[in-house]
Amino acid sequence: MRLSKGYWKTYKEIPSDAEIPSHQLMMRAGLIFKTAAGIYSYLPMALRAIHKIEAIIRKEHKRINAHEIQMSMVTPGDLWKESGRWDTMGSEMARLKDAAGRDMCLSPTNEETITDIFRMTVDSYKQLPLSLYQINTKFRDELRPRFGLMRGREFLMKDAYSFHIDKDSLDEVYNDFYQCYSNIFESLGLDYIVVEADAGAMASSDQKTHEFQVIADNGEDTVVVCHETSYAANVEKAKSKRGKLDFLPEAELKEISTPNAKTIAEVCELLGKPKHQSLKSLVYSAIYGEKEVHYLILLLGDDELNEVKLKSFLSCDHLAPTKDSILTELNLPIGYIGPIGASLPIVFDEAVDLNCSYVAGANKVDTHFEGLTPSRDVKNFKTADLRLAQEGDYDQSGKYKIEIKRGIEVGHIFQLGNKYSKAMNATVLDKNGKAVAPLMGCYGIGVTRTLQAAIEQNHDENGIIWPKPIAPYHIYLGVIAKKDPTKKIAQELYEELLKEGFEVLFDDRGVGPGVMFKDADLIGLPIRVVIGERDFEKDGEIEIFLRKSGEKFKVQRDELISEVKKYWEGL
Repeated sequence: MRLSKGYWKTYKEIPSDAEIPSHQLMMRAGLIFKTAAGIYSYLPMALRAIHKIEAIIRKEHKRINAHEIQMSMVTPGDLWKESGRWDTMGSEMARLKDAAGRDMCLSPTNEETITDIFRMTVDSYKQLPLSLYQINTKFRDELRPRFGLMRGREFLMKDAYSFHIDKDSLDEVYNDFYQCYSNIFESLGLDYIVVEADAGAMASSDQKTHEFQVIADNGEDTVVVCHETSYAANVEKAKSKRGKLDFLPEAELKEISTPNAKTIAEVCELLGKPKHQSLKSLVYSAIYGEKEVHYLILLLGDDELNEVKLKSFLSCDHLAPTKDSILTELNLPIGYIGPIGASLPIVFDEAVDLNCSYVAGANKVDTHFEGLTPSRDVKNFKTADLRLAQEGDYDQSGKYKIEIKRGIEVGHIFQLGNKYSKAMNATVLDKNGKAVAPLMGCYGIGVTRTLQAAIEQNHDENGIIWPKPIAPYHIYLGVIAKKDPTKKIAQELYEELLKEGFEVLFDDRGVGPGVMFKDADLIGLPIRVVIGERDFEKDGEIEIFLRKSGEKFKVQRDELISEVKKYWEGL
Protein backbone atom coordinates (compact mmCIF):
# COMPACT_ATOMS: atom_id res chain seq x y z
CA MET A 1 0.00 0.00 0.00
CA ARG A 2 1.18 3.51 -0.85
CA LEU A 3 0.95 5.46 2.37
CA SER A 4 0.26 8.69 0.48
CA LYS A 5 -2.97 7.07 -0.75
CA GLY A 6 -3.75 5.14 2.42
CA TYR A 7 -5.81 5.78 5.53
CA TRP A 8 -3.52 5.98 8.56
CA LYS A 9 -2.94 8.50 11.32
CA THR A 10 -0.52 8.29 14.23
CA TYR A 11 -0.40 10.28 17.47
CA LYS A 12 2.42 11.52 19.69
CA GLU A 13 0.34 11.86 22.84
CA ILE A 14 -0.56 8.94 25.08
CA PRO A 15 -4.36 8.74 25.50
CA SER A 16 -5.35 9.65 29.05
CA ASP A 17 -7.52 6.56 29.53
CA ALA A 18 -4.96 4.05 28.17
CA GLU A 19 -3.32 2.40 31.17
CA ILE A 20 -1.15 -0.34 29.69
CA PRO A 21 1.39 -0.23 26.84
CA SER A 22 -0.59 -2.28 24.32
CA HIS A 23 -3.66 -0.06 24.67
CA GLN A 24 -1.53 3.07 24.37
CA LEU A 25 0.30 1.77 21.30
CA MET A 26 -2.85 0.60 19.53
CA MET A 27 -4.33 4.07 19.91
CA ARG A 28 -1.15 5.94 19.01
CA ALA A 29 -0.38 3.70 16.03
CA GLY A 30 -3.82 4.24 14.53
CA LEU A 31 -5.02 0.64 14.92
CA ILE A 32 -8.26 1.32 16.77
CA PHE A 33 -10.68 4.20 17.33
CA LYS A 34 -12.63 4.58 20.55
CA THR A 35 -16.35 4.87 19.81
CA ALA A 36 -17.55 4.62 23.43
CA ALA A 37 -16.30 3.20 26.72
CA GLY A 38 -15.17 -0.36 25.96
CA ILE A 39 -16.29 -0.13 22.32
CA TYR A 40 -13.73 0.29 19.53
CA SER A 41 -13.70 0.44 15.75
CA TYR A 42 -10.92 -1.52 14.04
CA LEU A 43 -8.98 0.58 11.55
CA PRO A 44 -7.17 -0.79 8.45
CA MET A 45 -3.88 -1.85 10.10
CA ALA A 46 -5.66 -3.66 12.93
CA LEU A 47 -8.14 -5.26 10.55
CA ARG A 48 -5.33 -6.72 8.42
CA ALA A 49 -3.82 -8.32 11.53
CA ILE A 50 -7.24 -9.58 12.65
CA HIS A 51 -7.82 -11.22 9.27
CA LYS A 52 -4.48 -13.03 9.60
CA ILE A 53 -5.46 -14.30 13.05
CA GLU A 54 -8.78 -15.48 11.64
CA ALA A 55 -7.06 -17.25 8.73
CA ILE A 56 -4.86 -19.23 11.13
CA ILE A 57 -7.90 -20.10 13.24
CA ARG A 58 -9.83 -21.32 10.21
CA LYS A 59 -6.90 -23.36 8.93
CA GLU A 60 -6.48 -25.23 12.22
CA HIS A 61 -10.23 -25.77 12.72
CA LYS A 62 -10.44 -27.31 9.27
CA ARG A 63 -7.84 -29.86 10.36
CA ILE A 64 -10.13 -31.17 13.11
CA ASN A 65 -13.28 -31.19 10.96
CA ALA A 66 -14.97 -28.25 12.68
CA HIS A 67 -17.57 -26.57 10.46
CA GLU A 68 -17.92 -22.78 10.33
CA ILE A 69 -21.32 -21.17 10.74
CA GLN A 70 -22.45 -17.73 11.85
CA MET A 71 -25.06 -17.22 14.54
CA SER A 72 -27.10 -14.10 15.17
CA MET A 73 -25.73 -11.54 17.60
CA VAL A 74 -29.24 -10.93 18.97
CA THR A 75 -30.71 -13.91 20.83
CA PRO A 76 -34.33 -14.48 21.94
CA GLY A 77 -34.74 -14.33 25.70
CA ASP A 78 -36.86 -17.49 25.57
CA LEU A 79 -33.75 -19.59 24.79
CA TRP A 80 -31.99 -18.22 27.86
CA LYS A 81 -35.06 -18.86 29.97
CA GLU A 82 -35.04 -22.48 28.80
CA SER A 83 -31.46 -22.93 29.95
CA GLY A 84 -32.14 -21.12 33.22
CA ARG A 85 -29.56 -18.41 32.59
CA TRP A 86 -31.83 -15.45 31.84
CA ASP A 87 -31.98 -14.51 35.53
CA THR A 88 -28.46 -15.60 36.48
CA MET A 89 -26.27 -13.94 33.85
CA GLY A 90 -26.27 -10.64 35.71
CA SER A 91 -25.83 -7.10 34.42
CA GLU A 92 -23.16 -8.02 31.86
CA MET A 93 -25.88 -9.31 29.54
CA ALA A 94 -27.42 -6.40 27.59
CA ARG A 95 -31.17 -7.03 27.49
CA LEU A 96 -33.71 -5.38 25.21
CA LYS A 97 -37.20 -5.88 23.85
CA ASP A 98 -38.20 -6.12 20.21
CA ALA A 99 -41.09 -4.23 18.62
CA ALA A 100 -43.52 -6.89 19.85
CA GLY A 101 -42.29 -6.58 23.44
CA ARG A 102 -40.44 -9.91 23.47
CA ASP A 103 -37.28 -10.29 25.55
CA MET A 104 -34.05 -10.28 23.55
CA CYS A 105 -30.36 -9.89 24.35
CA LEU A 106 -27.05 -9.07 22.71
CA SER A 107 -25.24 -12.41 22.80
CA PRO A 108 -22.46 -12.57 25.40
CA THR A 109 -21.99 -16.26 24.51
CA ASN A 110 -23.89 -18.77 22.37
CA GLU A 111 -24.51 -22.06 24.18
CA GLU A 112 -28.27 -21.55 23.98
CA THR A 113 -28.29 -20.64 20.28
CA ILE A 114 -26.09 -23.53 19.21
CA THR A 115 -28.15 -26.00 21.28
CA ASP A 116 -31.31 -24.71 19.61
CA ILE A 117 -29.74 -25.16 16.17
CA PHE A 118 -28.58 -28.65 17.11
CA ARG A 119 -31.93 -29.89 18.43
CA MET A 120 -33.68 -28.76 15.26
CA THR A 121 -31.18 -30.29 12.81
CA VAL A 122 -29.60 -33.40 14.37
CA ASP A 123 -31.54 -36.44 15.54
CA SER A 124 -29.24 -39.48 15.49
CA TYR A 125 -26.03 -40.55 17.23
CA LYS A 126 -24.75 -41.45 13.75
CA GLN A 127 -24.33 -37.71 13.06
CA LEU A 128 -22.01 -37.35 16.06
CA PRO A 129 -19.50 -36.16 17.01
CA LEU A 130 -20.28 -32.76 15.54
CA SER A 131 -18.19 -29.58 15.93
CA LEU A 132 -19.47 -26.16 14.85
CA TYR A 133 -17.77 -22.79 15.23
CA GLN A 134 -18.14 -19.14 14.34
CA ILE A 135 -16.07 -15.95 14.40
CA ASN A 136 -18.48 -13.24 15.41
CA THR A 137 -19.09 -10.16 17.56
CA LYS A 138 -20.02 -10.58 21.22
CA PHE A 139 -21.25 -7.97 23.67
CA ARG A 140 -20.81 -8.00 27.44
CA ASP A 141 -21.81 -4.85 29.26
CA GLU A 142 -18.75 -4.64 31.50
CA LEU A 143 -19.31 -2.29 34.44
CA ARG A 144 -15.72 -1.05 34.23
CA PRO A 145 -14.33 -1.65 30.73
CA ARG A 146 -10.57 -1.11 30.70
CA PHE A 147 -7.33 -1.90 28.91
CA GLY A 148 -8.72 -1.34 25.42
CA LEU A 149 -9.60 -4.60 23.67
CA MET A 150 -8.42 -6.58 26.68
CA ARG A 151 -11.55 -5.92 28.72
CA GLY A 152 -13.94 -4.34 26.24
CA ARG A 153 -17.70 -4.49 26.00
CA GLU A 154 -17.89 -5.37 22.29
CA PHE A 155 -15.31 -7.80 20.94
CA LEU A 156 -14.61 -10.36 18.25
CA MET A 157 -14.60 -13.96 19.40
CA LYS A 158 -14.21 -17.41 17.93
CA ASP A 159 -16.53 -19.80 19.75
CA ALA A 160 -16.88 -23.48 18.93
CA TYR A 161 -19.23 -26.14 20.30
CA SER A 162 -19.11 -29.91 20.03
CA PHE A 163 -21.76 -32.60 20.60
CA HIS A 164 -21.13 -36.22 21.65
CA ILE A 165 -22.94 -39.43 22.40
CA ASP A 166 -20.55 -40.42 25.21
CA LYS A 167 -17.66 -39.23 27.38
CA ASP A 168 -14.99 -41.04 25.34
CA SER A 169 -16.03 -39.07 22.27
CA LEU A 170 -16.07 -35.82 24.23
CA ASP A 171 -12.57 -36.51 25.60
CA GLU A 172 -11.24 -37.29 22.12
CA VAL A 173 -12.59 -34.11 20.53
CA TYR A 174 -11.57 -32.04 23.58
CA ASN A 175 -8.01 -33.26 23.02
CA ASP A 176 -8.33 -32.33 19.34
CA PHE A 177 -9.30 -28.78 20.28
CA TYR A 178 -6.49 -28.66 22.83
CA GLN A 179 -4.00 -29.45 20.05
CA CYS A 180 -5.83 -27.15 17.63
CA TYR A 181 -5.45 -24.24 20.05
CA SER A 182 -1.79 -25.09 20.70
CA ASN A 183 -1.18 -25.02 16.94
CA ILE A 184 -3.00 -21.68 16.62
CA PHE A 185 -0.99 -19.86 19.27
CA GLU A 186 2.27 -21.36 18.06
CA SER A 187 1.41 -20.25 14.52
CA LEU A 188 0.66 -16.75 15.82
CA GLY A 189 4.21 -16.57 17.16
CA LEU A 190 3.16 -16.00 20.78
CA ASP A 191 4.78 -17.09 24.03
CA TYR A 192 1.91 -18.90 25.77
CA ILE A 193 1.24 -21.60 28.34
CA VAL A 194 -1.74 -23.88 28.90
CA VAL A 195 -3.06 -23.93 32.46
CA GLU A 196 -5.67 -25.85 34.38
CA ALA A 197 -8.62 -23.57 35.01
CA ASP A 198 -11.83 -23.24 36.96
CA ALA A 199 -15.01 -23.90 35.00
CA GLY A 200 -16.91 -21.14 36.82
CA ALA A 201 -20.57 -20.92 35.86
CA MET A 202 -19.98 -22.63 32.51
CA ALA A 203 -19.84 -26.22 33.74
CA SER A 204 -19.49 -28.45 36.78
CA SER A 205 -16.16 -28.60 38.59
CA ASP A 206 -15.54 -32.24 37.60
CA GLN A 207 -15.36 -31.43 33.87
CA LYS A 208 -12.07 -30.70 32.08
CA THR A 209 -11.21 -27.08 31.38
CA HIS A 210 -7.99 -25.33 30.32
CA GLU A 211 -6.96 -21.77 29.61
CA PHE A 212 -4.43 -20.61 27.04
CA GLN A 213 -2.49 -17.73 28.56
CA VAL A 214 -0.16 -15.33 26.75
CA ILE A 215 2.62 -14.40 29.17
CA ALA A 216 2.80 -10.62 29.72
CA ASP A 217 3.84 -8.41 32.62
CA ASN A 218 0.55 -6.50 32.52
CA GLY A 219 -1.67 -9.55 32.22
CA GLU A 220 -4.91 -9.54 34.22
CA ASP A 221 -4.53 -13.16 35.30
CA THR A 222 -2.12 -14.80 37.71
CA VAL A 223 -0.84 -18.23 36.75
CA VAL A 224 1.14 -20.74 38.77
CA VAL A 225 3.91 -22.71 37.07
CA CYS A 226 6.21 -25.48 38.21
CA HIS A 227 8.79 -26.13 35.50
CA GLU A 228 10.15 -29.33 37.03
CA THR A 229 6.76 -31.07 36.95
CA SER A 230 5.29 -29.21 33.92
CA TYR A 231 2.40 -28.13 36.14
CA ALA A 232 0.55 -24.94 35.26
CA ALA A 233 -2.75 -23.60 36.55
CA ASN A 234 -4.68 -20.39 36.87
CA VAL A 235 -4.25 -19.14 40.44
CA GLU A 236 -8.01 -19.66 40.90
CA LYS A 237 -7.48 -23.39 40.37
CA ALA A 238 -3.85 -23.85 41.46
CA LYS A 239 -2.91 -26.28 44.20
CA SER A 240 0.28 -25.58 46.12
CA LYS A 241 1.82 -26.18 49.52
CA ARG A 242 3.47 -23.92 52.04
CA GLY A 243 7.10 -24.52 52.89
CA LYS A 244 7.94 -25.92 56.31
CA LEU A 245 6.45 -23.73 59.05
CA ASP A 246 7.23 -23.61 62.77
CA PHE A 247 3.78 -24.28 64.21
CA LEU A 248 3.25 -24.28 67.96
CA PRO A 249 2.41 -27.61 69.63
CA GLU A 250 -0.91 -28.20 71.36
CA ALA A 251 -1.18 -25.84 74.34
CA GLU A 252 -3.60 -24.74 77.04
CA LEU A 253 -6.52 -22.71 75.75
CA LYS A 254 -6.73 -19.30 77.41
CA GLU A 255 -8.32 -15.92 76.79
CA ILE A 256 -6.00 -12.95 76.36
CA SER A 257 -6.77 -9.25 76.24
CA THR A 258 -6.10 -7.64 72.85
CA PRO A 259 -7.49 -4.11 73.13
CA ASN A 260 -7.98 -2.36 69.78
CA ALA A 261 -6.11 -5.15 67.97
CA LYS A 262 -8.47 -6.24 65.20
CA THR A 263 -6.23 -7.23 62.32
CA ILE A 264 -3.87 -10.21 62.08
CA ALA A 265 -0.93 -7.81 61.86
CA GLU A 266 -2.00 -5.90 65.00
CA VAL A 267 -2.68 -9.01 67.07
CA CYS A 268 0.54 -10.77 66.09
CA GLU A 269 2.63 -7.65 66.72
CA LEU A 270 1.03 -7.28 70.16
CA LEU A 271 1.75 -10.90 71.05
CA GLY A 272 5.12 -11.13 69.33
CA LYS A 273 4.09 -14.03 67.11
CA PRO A 274 4.51 -14.65 63.37
CA LYS A 275 1.28 -14.37 61.38
CA HIS A 276 1.21 -18.06 60.43
CA GLN A 277 0.74 -18.93 64.12
CA SER A 278 -2.63 -17.19 64.06
CA LEU A 279 -5.92 -18.02 62.34
CA LYS A 280 -7.67 -15.66 59.95
CA SER A 281 -11.47 -15.82 60.37
CA LEU A 282 -13.68 -14.90 57.41
CA VAL A 283 -17.45 -15.16 57.20
CA TYR A 284 -19.05 -15.75 53.78
CA SER A 285 -22.65 -15.97 52.66
CA ALA A 286 -23.55 -18.63 50.10
CA ILE A 287 -26.77 -18.51 48.08
CA TYR A 288 -28.53 -21.74 47.08
CA GLY A 289 -31.62 -20.72 45.10
CA GLU A 290 -33.80 -18.92 47.68
CA LYS A 291 -31.69 -20.10 50.64
CA GLU A 292 -28.76 -18.24 52.21
CA VAL A 293 -26.18 -20.00 54.41
CA HIS A 294 -23.35 -18.31 56.32
CA TYR A 295 -20.00 -20.06 56.73
CA LEU A 296 -16.96 -19.39 58.94
CA ILE A 297 -13.74 -19.93 57.00
CA LEU A 298 -10.38 -20.22 58.79
CA LEU A 299 -6.94 -19.91 57.20
CA LEU A 300 -3.41 -19.33 58.42
CA GLY A 301 -3.00 -15.67 59.32
CA ASP A 302 -0.71 -14.84 56.40
CA ASP A 303 -2.75 -16.68 53.77
CA GLU A 304 -5.43 -15.23 51.50
CA LEU A 305 -8.74 -16.87 50.61
CA ASN A 306 -9.31 -18.12 47.07
CA GLU A 307 -13.00 -17.29 46.60
CA VAL A 308 -13.25 -19.41 43.46
CA LYS A 309 -12.11 -22.50 45.36
CA LEU A 310 -14.55 -21.74 48.17
CA LYS A 311 -17.48 -21.30 45.79
CA SER A 312 -16.60 -24.58 44.09
CA PHE A 313 -16.28 -26.39 47.43
CA LEU A 314 -19.64 -25.07 48.66
CA SER A 315 -21.34 -25.73 45.29
CA CYS A 316 -23.41 -22.57 45.69
CA ASP A 317 -25.02 -20.29 43.13
CA HIS A 318 -23.51 -17.08 44.51
CA LEU A 319 -20.92 -16.24 47.14
CA ALA A 320 -20.01 -12.98 48.90
CA PRO A 321 -18.49 -11.77 52.19
CA THR A 322 -21.20 -11.58 54.83
CA LYS A 323 -22.53 -8.08 55.47
CA ASP A 324 -21.56 -6.34 58.72
CA SER A 325 -25.21 -6.07 59.74
CA ILE A 326 -25.58 -9.85 59.55
CA LEU A 327 -22.38 -10.37 61.56
CA THR A 328 -23.92 -8.20 64.28
CA GLU A 329 -27.09 -10.34 64.24
CA LEU A 330 -24.90 -13.46 64.58
CA ASN A 331 -23.03 -11.96 67.56
CA LEU A 332 -19.73 -12.03 65.70
CA PRO A 333 -17.72 -8.90 66.58
CA ILE A 334 -15.65 -7.69 63.63
CA GLY A 335 -11.95 -8.18 64.29
CA TYR A 336 -12.48 -10.75 67.02
CA ILE A 337 -14.28 -13.59 65.22
CA GLY A 338 -13.20 -17.15 65.93
CA PRO A 339 -14.50 -20.73 65.77
CA ILE A 340 -15.27 -21.32 69.46
CA GLY A 341 -18.88 -20.41 70.15
CA ALA A 342 -19.67 -19.56 66.54
CA SER A 343 -22.97 -21.13 65.48
CA LEU A 344 -22.00 -21.45 61.82
CA PRO A 345 -20.75 -24.27 59.61
CA ILE A 346 -16.94 -24.14 59.87
CA VAL A 347 -14.34 -24.90 57.20
CA PHE A 348 -10.58 -24.96 57.86
CA ASP A 349 -8.07 -24.57 55.07
CA GLU A 350 -5.91 -27.66 54.56
CA ALA A 351 -2.72 -25.69 55.34
CA VAL A 352 -3.84 -25.41 58.99
CA ASP A 353 -2.27 -28.19 61.09
CA LEU A 354 -5.29 -29.16 63.16
CA ASN A 355 -3.17 -30.60 65.97
CA CYS A 356 -1.16 -27.43 66.58
CA SER A 357 -2.17 -24.34 68.55
CA TYR A 358 -2.96 -20.84 67.26
CA VAL A 359 -4.10 -17.38 68.20
CA ALA A 360 -7.71 -16.81 67.11
CA GLY A 361 -10.63 -14.52 67.82
CA ALA A 362 -12.70 -15.29 70.93
CA ASN A 363 -15.98 -13.80 69.63
CA LYS A 364 -15.64 -11.15 72.33
CA VAL A 365 -14.54 -7.55 71.78
CA ASP A 366 -10.87 -6.86 72.64
CA THR A 367 -10.31 -10.58 73.25
CA HIS A 368 -8.53 -13.45 71.50
CA PHE A 369 -7.76 -17.06 72.37
CA GLU A 370 -4.22 -18.34 72.66
CA GLY A 371 -3.52 -22.06 72.39
CA LEU A 372 -6.59 -22.79 70.25
CA THR A 373 -6.09 -26.31 68.88
CA PRO A 374 -8.70 -27.09 66.18
CA SER A 375 -8.78 -30.89 66.60
CA ARG A 376 -9.40 -30.48 70.34
CA ASP A 377 -11.39 -27.26 70.66
CA VAL A 378 -13.60 -27.15 67.56
CA LYS A 379 -16.38 -29.59 66.75
CA ASN A 380 -18.11 -30.45 63.48
CA PHE A 381 -15.86 -28.77 60.95
CA LYS A 382 -14.72 -29.59 57.45
CA THR A 383 -11.41 -29.03 55.67
CA ALA A 384 -10.70 -28.01 52.10
CA ASP A 385 -8.01 -26.47 49.91
CA LEU A 386 -9.11 -22.83 50.07
CA ARG A 387 -5.93 -20.74 50.12
CA LEU A 388 -4.57 -18.65 47.28
CA ALA A 389 -1.23 -19.89 45.97
CA GLN A 390 1.58 -17.41 46.58
CA GLU A 391 5.23 -16.81 45.78
CA GLY A 392 7.45 -19.12 47.81
CA ASP A 393 5.01 -22.05 47.73
CA TYR A 394 5.91 -25.54 46.58
CA ASP A 395 4.16 -27.98 44.29
CA GLN A 396 1.90 -30.68 45.69
CA SER A 397 4.84 -33.01 46.34
CA GLY A 398 6.55 -30.32 48.39
CA LYS A 399 9.80 -30.81 46.42
CA TYR A 400 9.79 -28.00 43.87
CA LYS A 401 9.09 -24.30 44.17
CA ILE A 402 6.37 -22.79 42.04
CA GLU A 403 6.66 -19.60 40.03
CA ILE A 404 4.01 -16.91 39.78
CA LYS A 405 3.53 -15.32 36.36
CA ARG A 406 1.16 -12.80 34.84
CA GLY A 407 -0.89 -13.85 31.84
CA ILE A 408 -3.59 -12.74 29.43
CA GLU A 409 -6.28 -15.34 28.83
CA VAL A 410 -6.74 -15.62 25.06
CA GLY A 411 -8.37 -19.04 24.83
CA HIS A 412 -10.49 -21.26 27.08
CA ILE A 413 -11.81 -24.76 26.45
CA PHE A 414 -14.52 -26.48 28.53
CA GLN A 415 -16.29 -29.75 28.84
CA LEU A 416 -19.91 -28.79 29.48
CA GLY A 417 -21.44 -32.23 30.02
CA ASN A 418 -25.18 -32.26 29.28
CA LYS A 419 -25.95 -29.06 31.23
CA TYR A 420 -27.43 -27.23 28.23
CA SER A 421 -28.68 -30.12 26.12
CA LYS A 422 -30.63 -31.51 29.08
CA ALA A 423 -32.05 -28.14 30.15
CA MET A 424 -33.19 -27.39 26.59
CA ASN A 425 -34.43 -30.90 25.82
CA ALA A 426 -31.98 -31.42 22.97
CA THR A 427 -31.80 -35.16 22.34
CA VAL A 428 -30.62 -37.71 19.80
CA LEU A 429 -31.50 -41.36 19.44
CA ASP A 430 -28.71 -43.69 20.59
CA LYS A 431 -27.95 -47.05 18.99
CA ASN A 432 -30.80 -48.62 21.00
CA GLY A 433 -33.30 -46.04 19.77
CA LYS A 434 -33.43 -44.27 23.14
CA ALA A 435 -33.51 -40.46 23.30
CA VAL A 436 -30.47 -39.14 25.19
CA ALA A 437 -29.13 -35.66 25.87
CA PRO A 438 -25.73 -35.39 24.18
CA LEU A 439 -22.61 -34.20 25.98
CA MET A 440 -21.17 -30.87 24.88
CA GLY A 441 -17.86 -29.08 24.70
CA CYS A 442 -17.23 -25.35 24.36
CA TYR A 443 -14.06 -23.73 22.98
CA GLY A 444 -13.40 -19.99 22.79
CA ILE A 445 -10.67 -17.66 21.50
CA GLY A 446 -10.81 -13.92 22.00
CA VAL A 447 -9.71 -12.77 18.55
CA THR A 448 -9.36 -9.06 19.29
CA ARG A 449 -7.99 -9.82 22.75
CA THR A 450 -5.35 -12.01 21.10
CA LEU A 451 -4.43 -9.08 18.85
CA GLN A 452 -3.80 -6.82 21.83
CA ALA A 453 -2.11 -9.59 23.83
CA ALA A 454 0.38 -10.02 20.98
CA ILE A 455 1.24 -6.31 21.23
CA GLU A 456 1.41 -6.39 25.03
CA GLN A 457 3.93 -9.20 24.76
CA ASN A 458 5.86 -7.68 21.84
CA HIS A 459 6.74 -4.01 22.16
CA ASP A 460 9.46 -1.68 23.35
CA GLU A 461 9.67 2.01 24.32
CA ASN A 462 9.46 3.01 20.63
CA GLY A 463 6.42 1.04 19.59
CA ILE A 464 4.99 -2.29 18.49
CA ILE A 465 7.16 -5.24 17.45
CA TRP A 466 4.78 -7.39 15.41
CA PRO A 467 5.13 -11.17 15.44
CA LYS A 468 5.86 -12.15 11.85
CA PRO A 469 2.67 -14.20 11.21
CA ILE A 470 0.22 -11.40 12.05
CA ALA A 471 2.06 -8.21 11.07
CA PRO A 472 -0.30 -5.97 9.05
CA TYR A 473 2.44 -5.72 6.42
CA HIS A 474 5.77 -7.52 6.09
CA ILE A 475 7.92 -4.56 5.09
CA TYR A 476 8.01 -0.83 5.75
CA LEU A 477 9.61 0.76 2.68
CA GLY A 478 10.63 4.35 3.18
CA VAL A 479 12.15 6.83 0.74
CA ILE A 480 14.02 9.96 1.77
CA ALA A 481 14.54 11.91 -1.43
CA LYS A 482 13.66 15.10 -3.21
CA LYS A 483 15.02 14.12 -6.62
CA ASP A 484 13.35 11.86 -9.16
CA PRO A 485 16.16 9.27 -9.65
CA THR A 486 16.00 8.01 -6.05
CA LYS A 487 12.22 8.22 -5.96
CA LYS A 488 12.07 6.17 -9.13
CA ILE A 489 14.34 3.49 -7.64
CA ALA A 490 12.08 3.34 -4.59
CA GLN A 491 9.06 2.84 -6.85
CA GLU A 492 10.87 0.00 -8.65
CA LEU A 493 11.79 -1.63 -5.34
CA TYR A 494 8.17 -1.42 -4.21
CA GLU A 495 6.96 -3.19 -7.32
CA GLU A 496 9.70 -5.84 -7.14
CA LEU A 497 8.96 -6.63 -3.50
CA LEU A 498 5.27 -6.98 -4.31
CA LYS A 499 6.06 -9.39 -7.15
CA GLU A 500 8.09 -11.50 -4.71
CA GLY A 501 4.98 -11.90 -2.58
CA PHE A 502 5.84 -9.42 0.16
CA GLU A 503 3.19 -7.19 1.69
CA VAL A 504 4.70 -3.71 1.58
CA LEU A 505 3.75 -0.46 3.28
CA PHE A 506 5.36 2.12 0.98
CA ASP A 507 5.94 5.40 2.83
CA ASP A 508 5.96 7.79 -0.11
CA ARG A 509 4.51 10.75 1.83
CA GLY A 510 7.65 12.82 1.43
CA VAL A 511 7.97 13.47 5.18
CA GLY A 512 11.33 14.01 6.87
CA PRO A 513 13.39 11.13 8.29
CA GLY A 514 12.50 12.00 11.90
CA VAL A 515 8.76 11.58 11.34
CA MET A 516 9.29 8.58 9.09
CA PHE A 517 11.46 6.63 11.55
CA LYS A 518 9.18 7.39 14.52
CA ASP A 519 6.15 6.17 12.58
CA ALA A 520 8.06 3.11 11.37
CA ASP A 521 9.09 2.19 14.92
CA LEU A 522 5.59 2.85 16.22
CA ILE A 523 3.86 0.55 13.73
CA GLY A 524 6.68 -1.98 14.18
CA LEU A 525 6.60 -4.01 10.96
CA PRO A 526 9.20 -6.83 10.96
CA ILE A 527 11.52 -5.36 8.28
CA ARG A 528 12.23 -1.76 7.41
CA VAL A 529 13.89 -0.87 4.11
CA VAL A 530 15.00 2.73 3.63
CA ILE A 531 16.45 4.24 0.48
CA GLY A 532 17.99 7.60 1.23
CA GLU A 533 19.03 10.01 -1.48
CA ARG A 534 22.42 10.80 0.06
CA ASP A 535 23.56 7.20 0.79
CA PHE A 536 22.18 5.78 -2.41
CA GLU A 537 23.66 8.36 -4.75
CA LYS A 538 27.01 8.32 -2.95
CA ASP A 539 27.58 4.59 -2.34
CA GLY A 540 24.59 2.88 -3.98
CA GLU A 541 23.52 1.58 -0.53
CA ILE A 542 20.08 0.79 0.84
CA GLU A 543 19.47 0.17 4.55
CA ILE A 544 17.69 -2.89 5.96
CA PHE A 545 16.56 -2.68 9.60
CA LEU A 546 15.15 -5.62 11.60
CA ARG A 547 12.60 -4.27 14.08
CA LYS A 548 12.86 -7.04 16.69
CA SER A 549 16.64 -7.30 17.01
CA GLY A 550 17.47 -3.71 16.04
CA GLU A 551 20.11 -4.93 13.57
CA LYS A 552 20.98 -2.73 10.56
CA PHE A 553 22.53 -3.77 7.28
CA LYS A 554 23.64 -1.83 4.20
CA VAL A 555 23.20 -3.60 0.86
CA GLN A 556 23.57 -2.75 -2.80
CA ARG A 557 20.56 -2.28 -5.04
CA ASP A 558 20.97 -5.60 -6.85
CA GLU A 559 21.34 -7.47 -3.54
CA LEU A 560 18.25 -6.09 -1.87
CA ILE A 561 15.62 -8.67 -2.84
CA SER A 562 17.79 -11.68 -2.00
CA GLU A 563 18.87 -10.10 1.33
CA VAL A 564 15.31 -9.25 2.31
CA LYS A 565 14.25 -12.84 1.53
CA LYS A 566 17.08 -14.17 3.68
CA TYR A 567 16.21 -11.99 6.66
CA TRP A 568 12.48 -12.68 6.30
CA GLU A 569 13.02 -16.42 6.35
CA GLY A 570 15.23 -16.04 9.42
CA LEU A 571 12.62 -14.18 11.46
